[in-house]
Amino acid sequence: MIYTALACGFVVSGLIVVLMMPQLIRFLHKIDYNQSVSEYSLEEFKQKAKTPTMGGTLFVLVPILVCLLIFPQAISDLPTLIVMMAYFGYALIGFIDDFIIVVQHDNRGLPAWIKFAMQLILAVLFYFLYRSHASLSVTIPFLGNEIELGSLYIILVYVMFTGSSNAVNLTDGMDGLAGGCSFLAFSPFVFFALQQHQYYIACFILCIMGSLLGYLKYNMHPARIFMGDTGSLALGGVLAALAMILKKEIALVIIGGVFVWETLCCMIQIGSVKLFHRRVFKYTPIHYSFKLSGMSEPKIVLMFWMIGFLCALVGFMIGVIG
Repeated sequence: MIYTALACGFVVSGLIVVLMMPQLIRFLHKIDYNQSVSEYSLEEFKQKAKTPTMGGTLFVLVPILVCLLIFPQAISDLPTLIVMMAYFGYALIGFIDDFIIVVQHDNRGLPAWIKFAMQLILAVLFYFLYRSHASLSVTIPFLGNEIELGSLYIILVYVMFTGSSNAVNLTDGMDGLAGGCSFLAFSPFVFFALQQHQYYIACFILCIMGSLLGYLKYNMHPARIFMGDTGSLALGGVLAALAMILKKEIALVIIGGVFVWETLCCMIQIGSVKLFHRRVFKYTPIHYSFKLSGMSEPKIVLMFWMIGFLCALVGFMIGVIG
């Protein structure tokens, strides 16, 4: 029965997004909520300025509602509540950022210090909720040793949430890229949740995955809608929350390898330009470098999906061992 409910969550969430997304696209076109493309984007990507954004609102709301319809009691389960709050909370930060970018046509969006302050507030909130029912330790894979961090765990929580949410945001630069890589990154956490008998969380993850499949139907090249910061920050935030709740903090780094790679390349590029006034890569985020090298956008996305699949597989094995 439980597995039927889980499958139902996946299928129903996907169908709802598939059916409702065309209406959302028409509505966003009507109110002119189109993607605001950075002046630093590659020239051919500037034509995407007429594609509506904030599609993430749908695949954020649908999984929460569907999961609660299937398991109403999940709202009183603290681990599930933390995960849902992370998903909605980071989506809200992204929504505000998207609103400023789209309505005011200001690609800077929320000032960086405000965005990080809001992320810090959420991380502190999740930390205090989390520590009331779980240990503040990190398990080292293969060794099986646990490192008790105590109050220092709050620093890890902030780094995980901020790093993960912004890493997915950096990856969201090509049609189907962030959505597909996120779908793959969620898959190991379904098993981790089932292994720990966290059925409400497993249902919620599957609802997210189903919704992402529905979204990808309209986001594949050429995309009819983008997720915006609403979607990318939410996806990164909930991945961090899952890693925290399911005690897979180390595995998250491997599972989200594509996002880590994108972030590290950006950091190296910025550091090299500032210190040595020279670029290491042709362009960052790194997926644009492959475009400048002559690869087509669909091939780049497929390559990143394959890397994401391998990262998810290796991360899964590390998570099982750990």
